[in-house]
Amino acid sequence: MCRWLAYSGTSMLLDTILYKPAHSLIDQSLHSKLGVETTNGDGFGVGWYAEDVDTPALLRDVGPAWNNRGFHVMRRDLILLVDPALYADIEGTTDSEVMFYLALTFGLDRDPPTAVARMAGVVKRAGRDHGVEFPLQMTLAITDGERVWAFRYSSGHASRSLFYGSRVDALRRLHPDVAFLREVSEETRLIVSEPLGDLPGAWNEIPESSYGVVQPGADELYPFAPAPA
Repeated sequence: MCRWLAYSGTSMLLDTILYKPAHSLIDQSLHSKLGVETTNGDGFGVGWYAEDVDTPALLRDVGPAWNNRGFHVMRRDLILLVDPALYADIEGTTDSEVMFYLALTFGLDRDPPTAVARMAGVVKRAGRDHGVEFPLQMTLAITDGERVWAFRYSSGHASRSLFYGSRVDALRRLHPDVAFLREVSEETRLIVSEPLGDLPGAWNEIPESSYGVVQPGADELYPFAPAPA
C-alpha cells in the first residue's frame, strides 16, 4: 500500500521530511507499520508548488505499479467516462490514474470535494454493476498551491491510515525545546499516511469517511461520502 505525505509551510530541503524523521517516508516504504503490505513497490514521486502557485514544478520517477486485481473488470466502464479532451493524457494503466482523470472530468480544478465525491460515486456504481463488493479504497490529497484537501474513504469503511499534524503553535507550547518547531512558520502543516515519529501530541488521525482542508487560518473537517451516480 502506498505511503505518502503532503507538506505545506516553510521552505526546506526535501531530506528534512523524506529522510531525517525517525519513521520517515523512506522508512515507511520499506517498513510500513500501518499499511497492509510491509513494503511499497509502487515507485516514488515528488511534486511541489513554488511561491508562484501558478507555476507548479514536478519531478517524477516511474516505477512498477501493483495496481488492483479487481480493477480490470471496471476499467473500461470508468475510462469511457473520462472527458475525451483528457483521455490522451492518460499514460499508464493504474486505477489511481483513472480516478484522477475522472475527478478532473468532474471539475477537480474548481471544486475538489464535489469532484472527488462524483468520482467515488461512479467507481461505486461500476463496482456494483460488476459484482465487486468493496470497489473503492483511497486516501488522497489534492492541492491548488494554497489549500490541501485530504480524503479518507473506503467502500468497506475500513480505510487505510491517514493523519494530520497538530498546529505548530500548539506543539511549541507542548515541546518548547524542540528546535525544528522554532524554525517553521505557524502555518506549516503535514498530512501523512503514518506518523513520522512519536512526538506526543503531534499527530491526529483523520476519521473514517471524512476529508479535511488545510489552509491559511482555521483548518476544516467534513464528512465524506460518494455522490449518487
